[in-house]
Amino acid sequence: MPLYCKWTRAKLKDGADAAPTLVFLHGLLGNHQDWQKVIDSLSNSFNCLTIDLPGHGNSHTIKPVNFNVVDTLLHETLVHEQVQEYVLIGYSLGARVSMFHACHQFNRSLKGLILEGGHFGLPMGEREARWINDVGWAERFRQESIISVLADWYQQAVFSSLTLAQCEALIAYRQYNDGNGVADMLLATSLSKQPELRDKLEQLTIPTHYIYGEWDHKFQRLAQEAHLKSHGVSDAGHNVHVENPKGFCIVINHIMTMIGK
Repeated sequence: MPLYCKWTRAKLKDGADAAPTLVFLHGLLGNHQDWQKVIDSLSNSFNCLTIDLPGHGNSHTIKPVNFNVVDTLLHETLVHEQVQEYVLIGYSLGARVSMFHACHQFNRSLKGLILEGGHFGLPMGEREARWINDVGWAERFRQESIISVLADWYQQAVFSSLTLAQCEALIAYRQYNDGNGVADMLLATSLSKQPELRDKLEQLTIPTHYIYGEWDHKFQRLAQEAHLKSHGVSDAGHNVHVENPKGFCIVINHIMTMIGK
């Protein structure tokens, strides 16, 4: 079953080559519209495909089950949309799905991987505590008003760079999520269930790049500890493409000159 997706075709002169396609995966609580400011800029040069992950947006009724099922759904979507050469760009949860896909799908069509604020995986000793934490959040998303849950969600340390106005805007925007769908995806792709992928990422033969915001010290450290090409973006925390879309696009365009069009 393909996931919901939306194409934005490149604004190029006839005969110009727009390959590879940029494929975007959003984070938890997001949807394809999260990338709009980025797409408005990058679609000047690239065909862009934004996808709603299971439990989110127009894919909210699709059950994720686990990482393997999510990866299969992603693969089926790319085949359904007849995507040929592509570069996968994922944020947070979307980055973790992207890296799992790159490490488990032997796909010659995948030409590059760009990760934004994605965790490589926890050591075994930290996974139980993370599972308990995720189960707690999932229960709240199922049982409580989503606005009240979001008010607490954005108090987490990873979002500390957000201003009060930014938090309020995100809550207003995210309140239309399906709480059950979010809970299903949160548990199916819990960091506690994700294998440690850093070693596999470092062994990939495709170009692999990591983007982090200058205020996101946790993920800056993770990026710099990995043997990947990392790119810091100023005036941004964890959610670089939303907090500084111009800076994000500059980095993407730079990376694409290295990957090659």
